[in-house]
Amino acid sequence: MTQTRSAVVDLGSNSVRLVVFEGQGRNPAAIFNEKAVLRLGRGLQQTGRLNEEGVAQALMVMARYAAIARAMRASPCEVLATAAVRDASNGATFMEALWTGLPDMALRVLSGQEEAGYSAAGLLCGIPGADGVLADIGGGSLEVVQLVAGGVRTAQTLKLGVLRLSDRAGGDVVRARAIAEADLAGVDWLSQGAGRDLYLVGGAWRALARIHMEQTGYPLAIVHHYTIGREEARDLCGVIGSASRRALERLPGMSRRRVDDMPYAAVVLRRLLRATDAHRVVFSANGLREGWFMQNVASAEARTQDPVLAASRDLAARYGRDPALPPALLAWTAALFDGEGSEDRRLREAACWMSDIGSQEHPEYRSEQAFSRVLRQPGIALDHRARAFLAMTIALRYEAEPDTVYLNTARMLLDMMTLRRAEILGTGLRLAYTLSGGTAALLGGTSLVREAGRLVLRLTQGSGVFAGESVTRRLERLAQALGLEAATEMV
Repeated sequence: MTQTRSAVVDLGSNSVRLVVFEGQGRNPAAIFNEKAVLRLGRGLQQTGRLNEEGVAQALMVMARYAAIARAMRASPCEVLATAAVRDASNGATFMEALWTGLPDMALRVLSGQEEAGYSAAGLLCGIPGADGVLADIGGGSLEVVQLVAGGVRTAQTLKLGVLRLSDRAGGDVVRARAIAEADLAGVDWLSQGAGRDLYLVGGAWRALARIHMEQTGYPLAIVHHYTIGREEARDLCGVIGSASRRALERLPGMSRRRVDDMPYAAVVLRRLLRATDAHRVVFSANGLREGWFMQNVASAEARTQDPVLAASRDLAARYGRDPALPPALLAWTAALFDGEGSEDRRLREAACWMSDIGSQEHPEYRSEQAFSRVLRQPGIALDHRARAFLAMTIALRYEAEPDTVYLNTARMLLDMMTLRRAEILGTGLRLAYTLSGGTAALLGGTSLVREAGRLVLRLTQGSGVFAGESVTRRLERLAQALGLEAATEMV
């Protein structure tokens, strides 16, 4: 069955981007993503008008984006114009030109509050339960949103986008510091972010994250949920904010198109850290576009789902063989973990849903392919530790050797306790598949029990399962990981 498609154009002060999504599920699935840097907001502070060169380019780019959305049969398809268009004296004239040339596209100029609302919805799509301050930086504006336990309390728009701040400061980074500090001082609730998280949305800050990843040799090149401490973030901003243009160009991970913007992004971030006293910084790849999807496209049922479990079930539906098996595995592996917390149980459930995703791969590469698919899966609300845990678990379920080179990425992201849990769960899932042949019916003839220093595998007579050599070997390995003796009983 053909999936429905939708499209959104984020028409910003610095760039314009088209994203086409497929489906109406809990996790936005982008199947097309294209950006053009137009700098519509360049010079807005001085002239009060959109950059004329950017306007001419925008009309051409938007015609292309409309053609792409039409060819992909994307509906709804909406253009969201932000700070530069809403603030410019010729913004209305520009929008009229777009309406004339693109009659089949819906166009909206967002207010600052609407822009903040979409950004918050996008962040919460990818990081449910976010608590602290969201800061979404663009070319023309900075939206700050107070988040309390996954809910929006209040929001404000400031003229601190990288282009706007550069113009206001006359290209002087030192002057920009004073401007940013003064503007942020007018938002009294920012101080309530003390000791909480500062969530960063926007291309300029994603570029900062990539620079930090390169500097530190971070093993996973995924910006979403990349997290650094307050002092690390301050040090990074200090380096970027005081470096010469030539030095910036030489920084590993620096995007050439972002060189001029980086000092101003760093200035705003450092002042935000001071104003909020946040204890760490969390980067988000989700923002306005994903927020638009969640509010306008995702089904009402999807919005209520746990995003990690929804993504895990999607993988199971695509690659698994028996839809009844994952719930049975969840119950079967419960005996392996005493005193399990709610988050650990949630990840164990996700692992059970993902546990058959290598069934269609070449036998020699199942573990590696499954590991890569889980670790690098886009659009899931997983922090990097959870990604690594699930990827390691699934690789071990397919009998990857623990010291295999491609597992190094996960090992670098996990502590010893979490690695041990992945080993236990992966080994347990491997035993379950050996017993059941990947079917819930055969797994139902078995159970695991921990008693008196033993791990007992109970097998029901006549159920089609027996303790052959491979079962015995895998049971012993699992018991060893738990520090128990292995035993088998027929019932």
